[in-house]
Amino acid sequence: MSSNPVQRFTRPRTTLNHARRASGIARTAAAAAAVLALVSAALPAQAAPGSRDPGSPSGSQPSSALQSLRAPVTDENFYFVMADRFSNGDAANDDGGLGPDPMVSGFDPTRKGFYNGGDLNGLLEKIDYIQGLGTTSIWLTPSFKNKAVQPEDKSAGYHGYWVTDFTQIDPHLGTNAELKELIDEAHSRGMKVYFDIITNHTADVIGYEEGARAGYVSKDKAPYRTAAGAEFDDRDYEGKADFPRLDAKTSFPYTPVLDPAEQNLKVPAWLNDPTLYHNRGDTTFAGENSYYGDFFGLDDLFTEHPAVVKGMTDVYQTWIRDFGVDGFRIDTMKHVNDEFWQQFGPKVLSYAKQQGKDEFFMFGEVFDTSKSFTSQFTTRNKMQAVLDFPFQDAARNFASRSQDARQLETFFSLDDWYTDADSNVYQLPTFLGNHDMGRIGSFISADNPGADDAERVSRDELAHELMYFSRGNPVIYYGDEQGFTGPGGDQDARQTLFASKVPEYLDDDLLGTDATHATDNFNTAHPLYGKISELAALTKDHPALRNGAHQHRYASDGPGVYAFSRTDAKDQREYVVALNNSEQPRTASIPTYIAKRNYTLLYGDAAAESKTSADGKLTVTVPPLSAVVYQSSGRIPHSKRAPGVTLQAPAPAAATATAPGDNGRMQVTADVDGSSFYQVTFQAQTAGGKWESIGTDDTAPYRVFHDVASLNPGTALKYRAVALDNSGHTSVSRTRAASVPAPALTIQQPKEGSTVQGNVEVMATADPEKASHEVGFERRIAGGEWTPVGVADDSSPDYTVVDDIAALQLPDGTKVSYRATMSSSGVSVVSGVRTVVVGIAAVPQPQSVTVAGDLNDEMGCPGDWQPACTSAFMALDPTDSIWKLTAHLPAGRYEFKAAINGSWDENYGQGGAQNGTNLVLNHDGGQVTFRYSHSTHVITAG
Repeated sequence: MSSNPVQRFTRPRTTLNHARRASGIARTAAAAAAVLALVSAALPAQAAPGSRDPGSPSGSQPSSALQSLRAPVTDENFYFVMADRFSNGDAANDDGGLGPDPMVSGFDPTRKGFYNGGDLNGLLEKIDYIQGLGTTSIWLTPSFKNKAVQPEDKSAGYHGYWVTDFTQIDPHLGTNAELKELIDEAHSRGMKVYFDIITNHTADVIGYEEGARAGYVSKDKAPYRTAAGAEFDDRDYEGKADFPRLDAKTSFPYTPVLDPAEQNLKVPAWLNDPTLYHNRGDTTFAGENSYYGDFFGLDDLFTEHPAVVKGMTDVYQTWIRDFGVDGFRIDTMKHVNDEFWQQFGPKVLSYAKQQGKDEFFMFGEVFDTSKSFTSQFTTRNKMQAVLDFPFQDAARNFASRSQDARQLETFFSLDDWYTDADSNVYQLPTFLGNHDMGRIGSFISADNPGADDAERVSRDELAHELMYFSRGNPVIYYGDEQGFTGPGGDQDARQTLFASKVPEYLDDDLLGTDATHATDNFNTAHPLYGKISELAALTKDHPALRNGAHQHRYASDGPGVYAFSRTDAKDQREYVVALNNSEQPRTASIPTYIAKRNYTLLYGDAAAESKTSADGKLTVTVPPLSAVVYQSSGRIPHSKRAPGVTLQAPAPAAATATAPGDNGRMQVTADVDGSSFYQVTFQAQTAGGKWESIGTDDTAPYRVFHDVASLNPGTALKYRAVALDNSGHTSVSRTRAASVPAPALTIQQPKEGSTVQGNVEVMATADPEKASHEVGFERRIAGGEWTPVGVADDSSPDYTVVDDIAALQLPDGTKVSYRATMSSSGVSVVSGVRTVVVGIAAVPQPQSVTVAGDLNDEMGCPGDWQPACTSAFMALDPTDSIWKLTAHLPAGRYEFKAAINGSWDENYGQGGAQNGTNLVLNHDGGQVTFRYSHSTHVITAG
């Protein structure tokens, strides 16, 4: 990191692969009985890949050699639209029938946090405009009836996330009949319609006798109780029919109450039962409370309860049956327990297929940039796909920030995290910005403050070229095709395409146009509208650019060229894509599959023809901030014999210097001889079971991350790999043995080196997480013997014990160490050690501490990375000598540090290191509390 404070802090330096999990440790509880029965006998089988065998005269192939999966949805072009902000087709429904008072109806077109007037009729009237972008699927933000206004939030439910009636379209947007008309029209044009759905929460209707929007109370401090008063852990009953009966007055840490006027407000009626909610207080989006806490008072559903699973499943099956909805985007997926998805996903998908929806598709919002975490929802949790937040981060770094092209090489190499028997990375929707974090146009403007409009448009186009030509399903956020920008996320990124009256929108500087938000912006001649249409048309004409194998080819050292190829397994014609994120032309020699072959330019400003060298290198020159695409003149030559394949020793997928790991998965890697187009199927076997596919990879290096979290530690495994070439030849590796690793325990608190007195809370987490875990704790005083502390805790996902240090009457300065222990299936596990010091710390406190980072502008500072900005000053809490600041931030990815006494002369970053690397916050939007200890110099956000 540079020693120049301006250079160091004006642009975030932490890369994608250093991002922390925003939601804490992911959990895996006991699977449903059917799943357990399956894995005990054999590992999951891959869905049938089809019988075609490229290049094989017989048209068949050995049953063990599979082709890389392409699910029905790997080539969609999504248009993501907020109906209230698109087009006002019917002014009569603007107030939703609730009258003229904005604090009742929620309608005020002059305020960005209220309904502005758009509706479903507006979408229908402008469907030609949407389709003209090459759109194949319209994705609507939640459109169910909302609580029009929540006075505590001083805003309205225009966004759709405060649902009261899951069976009715919000009257501000139209009627159920008008939705059906929109879907029917889309279907007649060969387009699909996707619904944004919510299972995590409803509108804020439930209050607490103890106070509204109260702070979170953990399960360790106040366990759930049955109606009879007996303590129980809900995770012991997830996915089971015998969930204990609950009582609103005795079962929860807070007593839920309903206003008499709202006791029957929600639809379906089961949603009015307060015992079907967690009732634990507001979340801070970290650890246990990220699953159990209310989102700023929104009623958090008890998704562990079978009645909630069934109720939500029934609700969304109805929209499939009665309206023909083609798929769901699922809100706040990472804040719902795993077992809910393991039941909900397969049931809804099966029902959709029964209704003739063979291409029905669901993808979840998992706001995180770590693939080891986001991929758990498609592997462990049986969902089809998640929104590709890691891609958004990587695309911004490349196209907007011109960071090292090798970062994209690293990024795409981690796609194997998503590969399993029935899904892979090709299904993921990719995007550049959204309604929560902000727009790609605003990111480009913020990252390049001195750039002129031409450069900003070029960077915007480069980002879209990367999205359309790389793997995944591209998503256009409405308005991006008109160069919309805005100063941030959330309400600042929700401008209307029709003429706006919102003052904050009217001063936005749009890209590629002189237009403002004071007029309609449905300009099909806008350069970005034209570019997106062109990209969609090109990928439609050349399907390999949408769902062909994505093979890394070349990456510059620093800003410059990143290149990859796309190849359809059947057609076997290679496309080479090269993108340049530098501001000068760059020439690169790019490896290909084919030597001495002509390649023809399909896209971009470059030589019309180029020929590969004897060693298969294609030399291309790419103009600045742009892309080129070449197509081979012929197909990849057929292999003459099967390639040799060797399996590396399987090992737990541990964290590395560039990426977090997952102790519940085994990394299995194969080395394949040769350089042609190959596909490698990985197989696993448990004792007494048969060989089963655990995924097929069509991109070198070949590997999978096999999920073994449901198996007991020590379970014996065998692995092998089967390579398939493009002539139908196969070869099988030798078998490698492995065993399921023991869970990894990690002490989360107290902080290392902190000063303690009175009660000390010790907390640990386990990876992988299971409801059956029981964690004990031990203490060591001044280097003495380890002795137990309290009783073992089986209340997951956070395991805690409170140690009464005062009762030990230890002298100040005594060092006390803690560790966690666990026995699981006969395997003993011990965590690392945390050591603290007894006594009142006599640490001189600074005059001020600033949360300084690229979030300062959102805090009200004149710019980002402002150590002297008083709006970002923390306050010292004398009760615990901790500096604290609670701020409201839009959803997004932020980097920050602690700056002392208003300057960069003394600052602390990751792990409390002076001049250390920036900390990363992946935030869902809303309040976040920062804490800083001057005794340890550690700053945290949660």
